[in-house]
Amino acid sequence: MVNHRLIIPFLCFFIISCGIQKPVIDVSTKNDKSDKLVIYQMMVRLFGNKQTLNKTNGTISENGSGKFNDIDEKALVELKKMGISHVWYTGIIEHATVTDYTAYGIKQDDPDIVKGLAGSPYAIKDYYDVDPDLAVNVQNKLDEFEALVKRTHEQELKVLIDFVPNHVARTYNSDAKPEGVEDFGANDLKTESFNLKNDFYYIPGKKFIVPIGTNPGGDSFKHPMKDMFFDEPIARATGNNVFSENPSLNDWSETIKLNYGLDYSNKEKKYFDPIPPVWLKMRDILIYWAQKDVDGFRCDVAEMVPVEFWAWVIPEVKRVKPDVIFIAESYDPSSYHKFLSTGQFDYLYDKVGVYDALKRLIRQDPKADVNDLSQLTIEQDSFRDKMLLFLENHDEERISSAGFAANPWHAVPAMVVSATLSGGPVMIYFGQEVGEPGLGNEGFGGEDNRTTIFDYWGVPEHQKWMNDGLFDGGKLSVDQKKLREFYSTILNFSSTNEAIIDGKFIELKNQQGFKKDHYSFLRYTSSERVLVVSNFNKDSALKTIINLPSEIIHPRKKLKLTNVLTGEKFTVNNVQLGIPVDVPAMGAWILKF
Repeated sequence: MVNHRLIIPFLCFFIISCGIQKPVIDVSTKNDKSDKLVIYQMMVRLFGNKQTLNKTNGTISENGSGKFNDIDEKALVELKKMGISHVWYTGIIEHATVTDYTAYGIKQDDPDIVKGLAGSPYAIKDYYDVDPDLAVNVQNKLDEFEALVKRTHEQELKVLIDFVPNHVARTYNSDAKPEGVEDFGANDLKTESFNLKNDFYYIPGKKFIVPIGTNPGGDSFKHPMKDMFFDEPIARATGNNVFSENPSLNDWSETIKLNYGLDYSNKEKKYFDPIPPVWLKMRDILIYWAQKDVDGFRCDVAEMVPVEFWAWVIPEVKRVKPDVIFIAESYDPSSYHKFLSTGQFDYLYDKVGVYDALKRLIRQDPKADVNDLSQLTIEQDSFRDKMLLFLENHDEERISSAGFAANPWHAVPAMVVSATLSGGPVMIYFGQEVGEPGLGNEGFGGEDNRTTIFDYWGVPEHQKWMNDGLFDGGKLSVDQKKLREFYSTILNFSSTNEAIIDGKFIELKNQQGFKKDHYSFLRYTSSERVLVVSNFNKDSALKTIINLPSEIIHPRKKLKLTNVLTGEKFTVNNVQLGIPVDVPAMGAWILKF
């Protein structure tokens, strides 16, 4: 959860020798699904919002909020056409907010410990309810969410939601919990910093100090309702493992850390027998949502929760709903094997790896080198199909932002790699497909090249595609329509092509004219071959001959190829002499044969 703009410095990588003559990597971890997952992440609060005022620190009445009902059949049909298989509805679970819903029996949150007026979707206020901002009729908010799940399934799309296991809002208060369920911390012994039966960690004798400072954009942030009077007489540890009564604003200061049986004051000594109370409560929460027909969970900062919990809870949930999937937000490559095997996750984020390497290439960073990708294909040989690849999400800078690439088309070579490198999931973030740049000082979000998760806001380029709820792209420019067609082409192809879903992988190194910004590989089965060539050079085309490995060249000399991205067909009369390519600057070719 870098959603609080705190970069967790997991930098340890395995050092693996590169002294391999022919890097032929057999993808041994086959995708156990019939298709490749294509995930569309949307902030529900922003996705359907039609208001365009975009006032800094605007209220919900000024800047608006999208609703469950905005994601109607038309919207879902268009997502399905684009090749999407799973929709990750972000910000569903009720979280702390400045907006007043006391008229509906919802306890008011204290603005002192809410980031932005809308609040962070990762400061959970009630695990058993949904965000009232998203409902047309607040009293029927859960019914409106269940109707969205049903609509999504009717279009043969799967539903993913966030599971936030590591921390809750400082004002956590469940008014929707089932009978007999106790709130977190209700029976804690607050005089002890750590107790086996406590849900939280405490700083005895210390009162919580409301943090002040600057927002992620570097601007001083103090919204009008902030009075600094929030009262937490015995301070509780902050979500990002800050065991102090005085966290900074850039810590996850609006949240409190949950106790999974690790004594951080004693070298993280483990107390897992008997099962800690938090484990049992979290299992029941996951089963509650699984029984509402949710198809999977994106698990926030999964590595900040002990792997033993995941090893226990995932089978518990799958006994209730066998096909439910678990995706871990993960940043420590040294833990990948552990969370896939012991932890039993279906998929892991690949942020500190492929994402970072591709971002350097897109930005023409002096340290950018396709050899970083080469190294990762070796390191991830046994679990590449388990890594979820992306170029944007709610935490990261928008590709079109000035801080990233400034040009949405510069994503093409990286998007092609992300979609075709493995049979594992690929994800895009709403607005990415139309070049949304994340402009504007929204409030707490600041001017930070991202689309805010803290504030009420309209997303202008996305709104052009939404077109007042028609979802027909009627207000998009010609260039934006072409960009969306590119995403539709690559996502539909990668999710249905057998070589991408189940094929073997051969990286094509040392090709004539290749430099550190040229990358190529082959995916193949017995009946299908796909050649991918990406050119990350922004100044010149890659015009060369690609020589295929002798072991996969068919005895016949003539070869008919199709460029998937353009539809162009051509013939190579003697494949043993290589395949000629002419890949434009910051472009890619996908040749199917």
